[in-house]
Amino acid sequence: MRLVDGNWDLKGTMVPSGARRGRAAVSNSTGRFEAEKRSGFDDGWGVKGETDRVFKTQVFKEVPRKIITTNKSPDIPFDRSINPYRGCEHGCIYCFARPSHAYLGYSPGLDFETKLFYKPDAAILLERELRNKHYKCAPIAIGTNTDPYQPIERSRRVMQSILQVLSDFHHPLTIVTKSALILRDIEILKSLAQRNLVHVSLSVTSLDHKLARRMEPRAATPKRRLAVLKTLSEAGIPTGVMVAPIIPTLNDHEIEDILIASKKAGVTSAVFIFMRLPLEIKDLFEEWLEENYPDRKSRVLNHLRSIKGGRLNNPNFFDRFKGQGPYAEIVRERFHGTCRRLGLSNREDGLDCTRFNPPPLKGEQMDLFTG
Repeated sequence: MRLVDGNWDLKGTMVPSGARRGRAAVSNSTGRFEAEKRSGFDDGWGVKGETDRVFKTQVFKEVPRKIITTNKSPDIPFDRSINPYRGCEHGCIYCFARPSHAYLGYSPGLDFETKLFYKPDAAILLERELRNKHYKCAPIAIGTNTDPYQPIERSRRVMQSILQVLSDFHHPLTIVTKSALILRDIEILKSLAQRNLVHVSLSVTSLDHKLARRMEPRAATPKRRLAVLKTLSEAGIPTGVMVAPIIPTLNDHEIEDILIASKKAGVTSAVFIFMRLPLEIKDLFEEWLEENYPDRKSRVLNHLRSIKGGRLNNPNFFDRFKGQGPYAEIVRERFHGTCRRLGLSNREDGLDCTRFNPPPLKGEQMDLFTG
């Protein structure tokens, strides 16, 4: 084992627990696009106390040419999104964005949680793209890949700058987060809500503090997320809850409790998604189960296979977010039945795209009728 820039270079091996304190992944396997595969080993020369050295969060600058990402996926309810960051310090073990770190030459394991990229020019790029004469307004989804309010947002303020541009342009957006940091921007969100330009969803995976801390080690606690929903709702900001992902035998028994607690917090809509295990996430999740819930590992994985056609992941459009079989049908009925009883919608109210209006540039004469 050796250290590189203060971090353990242990790709392809299990990382000592002392070196990954506060992280979810238990390994840092080599990215699938790297030419060489590396594995760590103990050569017998280790110094006492080395394994207590903690994986440090490192932040790098990214300079993209565009900030709005478009997609044509037929089973996704939006066609454009913005990701202020790559990688996520929340460290959710199930995060489907993990495999994307392999494109950067890093591991979807601990690298994803500790090697973060931010886009300092995001607001400038966004304004440029929104002013394009060919741009057609439609809601922009933020937080669909990594959390826009993860801890480094406190100092980098990339999301805040994006939010201000969208407000200035009267542009609709949706936000998904697990963070209480969103309350920092509540005044901008209130202004957007008054113009029917924003909807905020918080992901509540479990009400069990212990389970949540193991799955999502650096995200806000379940209690704090519910408090955030309550504060946003009372401020007049439309809110929803994402009960996601639903993991058989781990959090599936909490569906009704999460919905009831979220309704009390003021949400008006709710959605759920079954656990997905594409690419490297499969191995990372199995390792996590072995360390944290070895007694349930086989049951969890067998249930997942039962709803994914015998596999741990079904990548096909329209099937990848859903499940099949008796277990999946029971979960769907429980979820939708509880939503009907509580009066929760399974979709967000339509946002207003007709208000979109780029503000005049400095020195540019304002329109007599819209200024």
